[in-house]
Amino acid sequence: MRKKQFKAESKRLMDMMINSIYTNKEIFLREIISNASDAIDKLAFLSLTDDKVGIDRSDFAITLTIDKENRTLTVSDNGIGMNADELENNLGIIASSGSRRFCQENEEADLSDTEIIGQFGVGFYSAFMVSDKITVITKKYGEDQAYKWESEGIDGYTVEPCERETVGTDIIMHIKEDGDVADEYSQYVREYPLYKLVKKYSDYIRFPIKLLMPHPVLKEGSTEENPEYEEVFEYDILNSMVPIWHKKKTDVTQEEYDQYYQEHWMDQNPPLCTIPISTEGTVSYEALIYIPKQPQSQYYTDDFKKGLQLYSSGVMIMDTCEDLVPEPFNFIKGVVESPDLSLNISREMLQQSRQLTAIKGHVEKKVKAELKKLLENNREGYEEFFKYFGRHLKVNLLDSYGQNKELISDLLLFYSSTEKKLVTLEEYVNRMTTDQKYIYYATGESVTSVDNLPQTEIVKDHDMELLYLVDPGDEFIPGVLGKFMEKEFRSIDDADLGFEDEKTEIDESAFKDAFDFIKETLGDKVDEVKATNRLRSHPVCISSGDGITFEMEKYFSAIQPGGIGAKAKRILEINTEHAAFQALNTARETDPEKAKKFATVLYNQALLIAGLPIENPTEYTDLLVSLFR
Repeated sequence: MRKKQFKAESKRLMDMMINSIYTNKEIFLREIISNASDAIDKLAFLSLTDDKVGIDRSDFAITLTIDKENRTLTVSDNGIGMNADELENNLGIIASSGSRRFCQENEEADLSDTEIIGQFGVGFYSAFMVSDKITVITKKYGEDQAYKWESEGIDGYTVEPCERETVGTDIIMHIKEDGDVADEYSQYVREYPLYKLVKKYSDYIRFPIKLLMPHPVLKEGSTEENPEYEEVFEYDILNSMVPIWHKKKTDVTQEEYDQYYQEHWMDQNPPLCTIPISTEGTVSYEALIYIPKQPQSQYYTDDFKKGLQLYSSGVMIMDTCEDLVPEPFNFIKGVVESPDLSLNISREMLQQSRQLTAIKGHVEKKVKAELKKLLENNREGYEEFFKYFGRHLKVNLLDSYGQNKELISDLLLFYSSTEKKLVTLEEYVNRMTTDQKYIYYATGESVTSVDNLPQTEIVKDHDMELLYLVDPGDEFIPGVLGKFMEKEFRSIDDADLGFEDEKTEIDESAFKDAFDFIKETLGDKVDEVKATNRLRSHPVCISSGDGITFEMEKYFSAIQPGGIGAKAKRILEINTEHAAFQALNTARETDPEKAKKFATVLYNQALLIAGLPIENPTEYTDLLVSLFR
């Protein structure tokens, strides 16, 4: 029979996979068993609505067979099997996912989220790390003809009809001869090493994994005084078949929880938090929820799909059930299993299920409680979490127009002017003095730029703490929250900061001519020029008054590049006691042209301090130089 060639890219991928992707060769057994479990799961799912399947769920199994003489290890399943075209597509093109194609072709039958533990593709070819030849004998459910696929590696493969009585697949691996390391490959045709590998990697597979294991028994005629034993081989079930989320917390180590997470969600990092849940009541369910340390690569892309795996009575209903995940915590991973859900339920019905809504609400509370515990007991760990997911919490707060503020507000962190680190709103309020009326905050592009704002001086002079809101969109958070622990928020740009000395009247009439001069000089660059008593060491600042702020202006400009965004007012506030203003006021009488230069310089300085762009930097520097002449 003519040997078919793998595609060029498949050859390269196979070579990379065998030599680079998997450094631990023993992982091959996990991949092959996962594929077998995947195939059984597909047929088990079909059996829910197809009486012709004729296999009881208790009859599904994965069988390992060792032939030591011929150095073969066979992994057999009685799952859905493959036909000739699927062998070509799934095994002839490396990394082509038969499981994914199966789901796509059966979307109308509500199979698009059937469990995918392992996929034919790169995982299947991991067997070439330990095998010099692989034979696949398979028969697809609903078809009469079986087929044999065979390959010795990169040089190609053959496909031909063959005989197999029942549906399912046999993966026959001819194990390589040992190399420099003793028993390097021979261990894969011995019972106990295989037993250990199954327990290590596949203990939670929900179908029995069977292997003929040796058992010592007394020889016939042997006595207790002179016992003689012989080995009898019997099929043992190697795996516990108890999903990790069904086990008691005391029976599972954190290492086992971590391993399950990393293997199933392909994360190189262990999870930040593990939340086992077992609940009985109106809705009974078990769950295993994980909070990742870092977002995975697709998290901030359109390809990201939130959701938890959903099982009912041991059968996966959906691989990513979005209705189980509260949007503020859409980063969580995990599994939920409930006996209260119908196995024949459609996705549309699931979306309307009161049970799912109840489970989702409970999961939300559990995740919130775990994050609060992390915040209280492991501040460093929580701040690491907030570095990666804090922006999402803030965005959700804004997108929900404050509907989730009770859930999110006490999880937020902001930089403190006095603590010089990130703090919670609760910590801020608990430090407030008895005479402090407001939660004071300032916004800007960075902690440094905010800390240097002239408007912060008056709050600092009163020994009061400021929160620095420096992320895009932070400017909107105080408005959405309104209050926290009955304390209102107050921006440093607000006209009334609640300080008695701030309310001292300034005789504006004494400086009316000077202010009119500055306004005339600057024209429509400013909307108003006025005196202020909020400044101490600085001569000027620029504020926006009520309505749109400068940070809002920047935010809208960023999301509408080139468009007409919201524009904040420009109010130039003058410290009339500062020497710079007094010099300008004097020059207005003696040298009006020089006074105009002073006015322009002060305006541009106010823009720079506020982090706003100046129209012509070159013209501004030339203007500064001219004042030295």
